[in-house]
Amino acid sequence: MHTQKHTTGIIPISCIAAALACAAVGACTPSPEPEEAVRLWVNDAQAAVEEQDRNGLMEMISESYVDARGNDRSDLEQMLRIWFLRNRNAVVVSRIDDLTVVGDTAAHVLLTVGMAGTGDGVLGLTADAWRFELELENGGDRWVLIGARWAELGEDLR
Repeated sequence: MHTQKHTTGIIPISCIAAALACAAVGACTPSPEPEEAVRLWVNDAQAAVEEQDRNGLMEMISESYVDARGNDRSDLEQMLRIWFLRNRNAVVVSRIDDLTVVGDTAAHVLLTVGMAGTGDGVLGLTADAWRFELELENGGDRWVLIGARWAELGEDLR
């Protein structure tokens, strides 16, 4: 039986990618406190989106990722592939609106992300603003994304 997956385009995944690009900084330094590590994760995800580092972003996503829209890790990878093909020279601005760490092993991040880039738009420019709710898990050595909800700014998260 085939189940239809509900996605609302490629752009939200780029925002997840921005959120995902933030985990590689702590490799050569002492382990930061959990909240600081999650903030670094977000910053690294943002940098990976701007650098179009899809492989780096995929390393930030758990093998067991699943979201409310029915997407799994491979679906995110396909969305990122398409988004990076359609958009070049992305600039990402993000703001962490809320960050909660539970017991050093789980985190919930509410994030607002603005993105602009060159691409296939009318003037060759694209710009969007999104809200993300990210669920992260610390498996001992690094934080990974295990689930997410997103929507255009002003709409309900799905």
